[in-house]
Amino acid sequence: MKLRTFLTSAVAAAAALAFTAPAAIAQTAYKSEYRMSLVLGTAFPWGKGGELWANKVRERTNGRINIKLYPGVSLIQGDQTREFSALRQGVIDMAVGSTINWSPQVKQLNLFSLPFLFPDYAAVDAVTQGDVGKQIFTTLEKAGVVPLAWGENGYREISNSKLAIKSPADLKGLKIRVVGSPLFLDTFTALGANPTQMSWADAQPAFASGAVDGQENPIAVYQAAKLHTVAQKHITMWGYVNDPLVFVVNKDIWASWTPADREIVKQAAIDAGKEEIAIARKGMVEADKPLLKEIAANGVTVTQLSAAERDAFVKATRPVYEKWKGQIGADLVGSAEKAIAARKK
Repeated sequence: MKLRTFLTSAVAAAAALAFTAPAAIAQTAYKSEYRMSLVLGTAFPWGKGGELWANKVRERTNGRINIKLYPGVSLIQGDQTREFSALRQGVIDMAVGSTINWSPQVKQLNLFSLPFLFPDYAAVDAVTQGDVGKQIFTTLEKAGVVPLAWGENGYREISNSKLAIKSPADLKGLKIRVVGSPLFLDTFTALGANPTQMSWADAQPAFASGAVDGQENPIAVYQAAKLHTVAQKHITMWGYVNDPLVFVVNKDIWASWTPADREIVKQAAIDAGKEEIAIARKGMVEADKPLLKEIAANGVTVTQLSAAERDAFVKATRPVYEKWKGQIGADLVGSAEKAIAARKK
């Protein structure tokens, strides 16, 4: 009798635990605040994309998921090349990250830094929004994060304090700040420049002091950072690479959310990504490119290359393209090239 009573009590206790445990787990699984890493703040399209995502998630989850922005990659002391590793390790919960900054850890992301692969925005969209974009997301998942949507930092143009750059010869000996990517070092070395790797935080004082002659970044970044005030008086529109962004979540954080909340976060990322891309391209898609007019009004010389002038840069960097095509994966690059050739202009 005692044994039966004991068993009955044990079963009842187990049943009670079975019903209460999930509720307890659900309550403790969600953090009061999630940390989103960004290289640039909300004055830039990049940071604005992170803000849009965070706001949409908070609104659509009724405050269950609250996200705090950490611009300047402050969670990792400003070292943007460590962002992907920190995200994978859980130091960072979420990020809107650059394919360039993450390429040292995920070699396939170097696809987007191949010089002169993307002739226009339609080419970028054909790759990111098609089968190649899906392949890249699968690769990122295998690397240990959960990619949800694409954004864009933009086409990277070159500026400097010395002269109007119209040919590879004009780059000879110029000290150009680049991000920490071997592909960028190879590209600028092939053009005769002196590429200098440094973080964005360190770069601006270096421009002001004259320690560094130039840099390459999207026009929206140039304008928001007011680079004309730190001696960057010459810009050449050469569109040599485009810099897509990726909205991602740490794998463990993703697993801690309910399926319904995961879907909300994913859709919010997709919606924020579309809005962010439109912001990044604003002022550059219109025929008269109003953003360039704003920059010229600040006393900056804006150089537009002819087709022949641009082709000289393409030829000078072609050996770099071929070298890296093999390292990235000839099949992946080939698929991207086909998608671009078949794009709707």
